[in-house]
Parts: sequence; structure tokens; C-alpha cells
Amino acid sequence: MFKILLICALAALVAANANVEVKELVNDVQADGFVSKLVLDDGSASSASGDIHGNIDGVFEWISPEGVHVRVSYKADENGYQPQSDLLPTPPPIPAAILKAIAYIQANPSKN
Repeated sequence: MFKILLICALAALVAANANVEVKELVNDVQADGFVSKLVLDDGSASSASGDIHGNIDGVFEWISPEGVHVRVSYKADENGYQPQSDLLPTPPPIPAAILKAIAYIQANPSKN
């Protein structure tokens, strides 16, 4: 299912950029997994590899309209989809008072 979604997304990307040429295209499907790679001449690229258990490691990247190089790497496995990128939002740090309260609770467990 993921491979079909990836191929459709890449096809849409190519269609949206009619003047973009494919520099490299690899779709190697084996009984024990797959390898997929697409590199376009505008700096966009995508690659993924998967195994027989459904685990997938991949990366996709492009140049934003503002000229920023965007790169997202990901892992999809029994723990779900896990993207990583410097551009993804992150939660704020835990306030010191909350950390202190957690430490107190751990040091003084309830007697119930």
C-alpha cells in the first residue's frame, strides 16, 4: 500500500512540474523487500527501502519556493511512522516546576 502511495505522490510531483526531468528512477521489488529511488533535476528526490516485514526506511527532499532545502527522513515499522527533520515542529521544553514535581512523585510513591 505504501509503495503505491509513494509512486502516486511521485507521479503527481512530476506532473506538477512539467519541465522537470527524471535523472534517476529505480523500482526494484524482490520477494524479501523493495528499493525505490527517484531523483529529479530540480533537486527533488525520494528514496525508500522496505523489507518483508513491512519495515520501511526512506527520505524525501526538495527545494522550497523560498529556496530552502527541505529533507525528511523516516522510518515506518511496528512503532508507526517516525519522520525526522530539522523543519518539523517540536514540543516546547517541559517547565522546571513540572520536572521537579515528577522527580518528587518518583522519589515519594503513593502508599496505596
